[in-house]
Amino acid sequence: MAGTESGWLADLIYTAGKFESGLAMFAAPDGAITRFSREAGDLAKCRRLPNRAILPGMIDVHSHSFQRVIRGRTEHRTTTQHDTFWTWRESMYHAANLLSPDAIYHAARMAFLEMLLTGITTVGEFHYLHHAPGGAPYEDRNLLAFQILRAADEVGLRIALLRTAYVRAGWQKAGDTRQARFITPQVDDFLADTDRLRAAIPNVCRPGRAWVGVAPHSVRAVPLEYLRRVAAYARAHGLPLHMHVSEQPAEVEASAGEYALRPVELLHEHGVLDSHFTGVHAIHITADEIAYLAKAEATVCACPTTERNLGDGIVPADALYAAGVRICFGSDSNVQIDPLEDARSLEYHLRLKRLERVVLPPGPERDSLARRLFVSATDAGAASLGAPSGRLEVGLQADFFTVDLDDPSIAGAEPESLLNHIVFSLERAAIRDVFIGGELIVSEGRHPQQRDIVTKFGAMQKSVWGSTA
Repeated sequence: MAGTESGWLADLIYTAGKFESGLAMFAAPDGAITRFSREAGDLAKCRRLPNRAILPGMIDVHSHSFQRVIRGRTEHRTTTQHDTFWTWRESMYHAANLLSPDAIYHAARMAFLEMLLTGITTVGEFHYLHHAPGGAPYEDRNLLAFQILRAADEVGLRIALLRTAYVRAGWQKAGDTRQARFITPQVDDFLADTDRLRAAIPNVCRPGRAWVGVAPHSVRAVPLEYLRRVAAYARAHGLPLHMHVSEQPAEVEASAGEYALRPVELLHEHGVLDSHFTGVHAIHITADEIAYLAKAEATVCACPTTERNLGDGIVPADALYAAGVRICFGSDSNVQIDPLEDARSLEYHLRLKRLERVVLPPGPERDSLARRLFVSATDAGAASLGAPSGRLEVGLQADFFTVDLDDPSIAGAEPESLLNHIVFSLERAAIRDVFIGGELIVSEGRHPQQRDIVTKFGAMQKSVWGSTA
């Protein structure tokens, strides 16, 4: 090895769209991949990872980490006749107003630990809990953002903090006191708070492990002029711009009522869509709206495990892929954290709808279905967040995970079919090691802080919910 490089040699490594054997990967001290080698002298100096395959780390593009506290607590009928996204939201608002800054930190640590254990190496945290209960800003207006950044840095997860603008309950809706923690009425305050957060990142997180994007929550929560100011700020600073889009029919109806345009139509008409834009969900969209997203080279973040849990609907992934729109994945409400489950569900939901198999169209190079979905779980997510990873390639960060080739869920797979086995059948227990920037974060399926994180999260849950936690 040259200098102080680190090197790894597994039975197989996934690079350039296929598994290779006898190929070592090397990274510099700053975590950047420097080279690949088959030279005997290089192979002898590598860290051996026997019975393992190395794959690029997966990207969770859309998370609300605080919602981890309500997992399993909304799976019952309420007093209403029909339970929907909107009745679930009542429970989410209730929980959001119970959480102290420390509770938000422990919830984030728990969610981020679980992400690492599933092979996720970067998260996009769509962060809209800004204020104290009742709506008063903290003395440090970014206190809760710092709690989340601190949690990510401590567990070792790379993070894009997507600072979220939330202004109102909705078009022609009275203010809702339960949203008071979210709301920043003046766009100048939102932008100034974001400036301060960006400036503080180097003092909070290790170099290269954290950065900031902006996220107008939705058309219903952010009026047009405010939205345009935030979009202009993102463009001026080269930041990711994320936004909930057409998750529910009621959101589409409200946009049509206020602007006589559907949400994606509105964003297109006002120049918000571009290659830095990611629309989260994009379920209830038309063919014209798909064409607008494709023309702008925008991305869609699908969150299938949350979307099915909330009864949102099915992302039209077949039409999006066919139009050339990138799709990535998010854990959203964190009712389940498993990016490969999101990947396979993107296809499976359409199979149920259409009563067909292998619905999604092949990729631009007639990729296999598994490869297309894995690109969405890795490279497309990295592009959405501006992450320095997503592929195992010289110049990118050595963010990767390993799978146990002897795990029962993929036993018998040969290199040519291994990606199919991983995307459609891998169980989480098969994920053994996770490296970020060449640093070992998870070893043999465990994180060094795992017991502490789980114990303190459990104690926090009991303090929030009582003895039924």
